[in-house]
Amino acid sequence: MADNDYTPPKVWTWEGENGGRFASMNRPVAGPTSDKKLPVGEHPLQLYSQGTPNGQKVTVLLEELLARGHSEAEYDAWLINIMEGDQFGSGFVDVNPNSKIPALVDRLGAQPVPVFESGAILIYLAEKFGAFLPASGPERARVLSWLMWQMGSAPFLGGGFGHFFAYAPVKIEYAINRYTMEAKRQFDVLNRQLADSEFVAGAEYSIADMAIWTWYGGVALDRTYEGAAEFMAVHEYEHVMRWARQLDARKGVRRGRIVNLTRGDLQVRERHSAADIDAVLNPATG
Repeated sequence: MADNDYTPPKVWTWEGENGGRFASMNRPVAGPTSDKKLPVGEHPLQLYSQGTPNGQKVTVLLEELLARGHSEAEYDAWLINIMEGDQFGSGFVDVNPNSKIPALVDRLGAQPVPVFESGAILIYLAEKFGAFLPASGPERARVLSWLMWQMGSAPFLGGGFGHFFAYAPVKIEYAINRYTMEAKRQFDVLNRQLADSEFVAGAEYSIADMAIWTWYGGVALDRTYEGAAEFMAVHEYEHVMRWARQLDARKGVRRGRIVNLTRGDLQVRERHSAADIDAVLNPATG
């Protein structure tokens, strides 16, 4: 049946995989599908993730913290391969009942502290180390506002535009047009903000920049959905492009964005020490 002839039934029923790149991992129920414990390394922070934009947020922050001298931000980054269903293992579900990466366990104190949802992890770590998030006042409010802007907006860029542009089994003009319009509106919001400030929330680099960069910077630099930057004419957002390139040159960003990656030339599938990243970025001396 053609898409334009589809009439929704009164009650939807799941009929298994419905096509598309992520069909095998989508299901309408929660909970574990296998009994699998999570590994635990030697560092205080245990990250279970994959190098998607949401996963990159956390590894960028951790590398930025280490670059700033916070030695207790040392971490083990274990790969949770979402295409293989690792997120449905019992150990991962115990940490994150929502079965989405990333998930963090802080083992520094007397009791392990699990944290899930990328925005929550960013806030937790920024507060724990007193970095990249103002402690109070209007500056803090601006950072949190822009962080929440990303959390609310990115699903339209990823699950909306990205899905129908890059992953859906058929190209649906209405869906691509609808989400391209919204994605471009979001880029314009960001571009106008960056016209008046060096970073998203003002003069200081923050967790809001890290969260937004992995999604919008990735698209602007044409790393997320092949051809999307040209399709959306992202080069027209000159302030976004300036900011995206500026962050891309940061040491913490260059290191953090390749952790738990499973595609591309630069991959650090698991990170247990700085040497794991060094060996990929500087192979001649690694």
